[in-house]
Amino acid sequence: MPESLDTLVLGHRIRHERRRKGLTLAALGELVGRPAPYLSRLENGRIEPRLSLLADLAKALGCAAGDLLGGEAPTRRAELEVRLARIQQTDAYHSLRLPELKATARLPDVAIEHILALHEAWQDGAEGRCGGTGAPAVDPVRRANIVLRAQMRARGNYYGEIEEAATAALEAVAYPGSGPISERILLDLAGHLGYRIDRVRDIPRSTRSVTDLRRRVIYIPQRDELPTRASRSVVLSTLGHFALDHSDPATIEDYLRQRVESNYFAGAVLAPESPAVSLLQEAAGEGDIAVQDLKDVFSVSYEMAAHRLTNLATRHLGIPMHFMRADEEGLISKAYENDDVPFPTAPDGSLEGVRIPSSWAPRQVFHSADTYDTYAQYTETEAGDYFCVTQVDTTRDHGHTVTVGTTAAHASRFRGSDTARRIVAPQPAGGASGSGQPSDRRVWASARDREFVLGPLTSPDGALAPSPGVSMSEVHAFLDRHASDAG
Repeated sequence: MPESLDTLVLGHRIRHERRRKGLTLAALGELVGRPAPYLSRLENGRIEPRLSLLADLAKALGCAAGDLLGGEAPTRRAELEVRLARIQQTDAYHSLRLPELKATARLPDVAIEHILALHEAWQDGAEGRCGGTGAPAVDPVRRANIVLRAQMRARGNYYGEIEEAATAALEAVAYPGSGPISERILLDLAGHLGYRIDRVRDIPRSTRSVTDLRRRVIYIPQRDELPTRASRSVVLSTLGHFALDHSDPATIEDYLRQRVESNYFAGAVLAPESPAVSLLQEAAGEGDIAVQDLKDVFSVSYEMAAHRLTNLATRHLGIPMHFMRADEEGLISKAYENDDVPFPTAPDGSLEGVRIPSSWAPRQVFHSADTYDTYAQYTETEAGDYFCVTQVDTTRDHGHTVTVGTTAAHASRFRGSDTARRIVAPQPAGGASGSGQPSDRRVWASARDREFVLGPLTSPDGALAPSPGVSMSEVHAFLDRHASDAG
C-alpha cells in the first residue's frame, strides 16, 4: 500500500470501475464479501482498505490493482468532487460551521466549480492579509458576505429548517392556511414567542425596532412613520432572532448570517411555503409566474415577494434564479444568483457598490415608455441568454429597482416572456464605486436598513462592532424613558 494513498481518489476510482462494470454496491459486496454500507464508506474516501481487499476488488471489477491505486481522479466530475471534499476537511471551512455539502447527482458541475473558485478567492484574500502573497487585503465584511452568498447559492437559497420554524409558528396561532398575515395573527405570534408589540413615537433613528428583553416588549414606530405592511416585516424579523435561537453575534459572519436568517423567517411567515408553492406551481403550468401575484396574494412588498420567489423556485420548480436590487445609476446594493448570470464584481469578488452595464434591465427600465410598469427583457451575455423582469420600487427613494430573472431556457414559465425586447450586453467590467460599546444582553436593537448593508459593521481593529449600525446611547435613553412611563 503506498504511504501517500489518497483515499478520496481511491474511492472515486473504485466507484468509476464499479459503474463501468454495471454493478450495484450490493452486487459488488456479494463478490468481495463486504456489506454495501462498508463499500459506500470506502467509495466516499472515509476508510482505507487492506491490500487483500484491494486485490479482491480489482478481480471483481476486471481491472488491475494498480488501476485502483492511480493518483488521479478518473473523470473531471470526480476531480471536482475530490476537491470539494478536501476543502470541507480544512480548518478554515470548519470555522464556517456549515453542514456537509454532498456532491449528489443533483449538484451540477458548474455549482461545484463556483464553490471551489469562491473558496480559492477567499483563501487568496486571507493570504494577502497575512502578507503571504502580496495580494490586496479584502475587507472583512465584504469577505463575509461573499462566503454567505456562496452558502446561499449552494442550497438554492432555500432554508428548510427556517421554513419549518415558520410553519410551526403559524400553526401555533391558527393561521387559516392561505392569504396575508393579519394584525391579529401577528400579535398572537408575538405573544406565542413571549413578547408584546408597542408602537411609539420616539424610536431611535438608527433602529428599525428596539426590544426590551427584560420586559419582553418590541417597540416599533407609529403607523404614520411605519405603515402596517412594513411593520409586519420589521416585527417578524425581530421575532425571527428569538424563534431561531440566535445569540449575540461574535463575528461579522455571525451577524450577516443572522440577519439573512431572521429576514428569511419574516418572509416565510408572511408568504408561507405551502400556499406560496401551490400558487407558483399553478402559475408555472400556465407560463404565468409573476412576482406581482405573490405580492398581491400575501400583501407583501414587491421586494419581499421577489425574495420568496428565489427561496422557492429552485427547490420546488427546478428553476435557477437571480435577484438584484440596484439604483438608477446601476449600483448594486444586494444580489444573489444560482443561474450563473455574470454579475459584474469588484476585484475582491464582492458585488455591492459595483455598477451593472447600461444594457441590463435595471438601467433600461428608465428608458421605457412607462418607467413604473413591470419591465421584461432578454439579455444576451457571454455566459448565455437570460430573461428578467424589473420593477421600480416606489416604496424607496426614487430610482431603486428590484429585478428577478432566470436563464432563457426557463423563461417560458414566466409572465412577460413574450417580450420582444432583446439586448446584447457587453462583457461586464468589474470595479467598485466605491465604536467600542459593550455588548448588552438586556436589549436587542434592530438596525435601520441602509442601501449598502456592508457599511460600518467593524471596529478599527476589524472586529465586529457591538450592535452594528445602532447608536446604543440612543437606545438606552429610549428604554429609560419607556421604563419610567410604565411605572
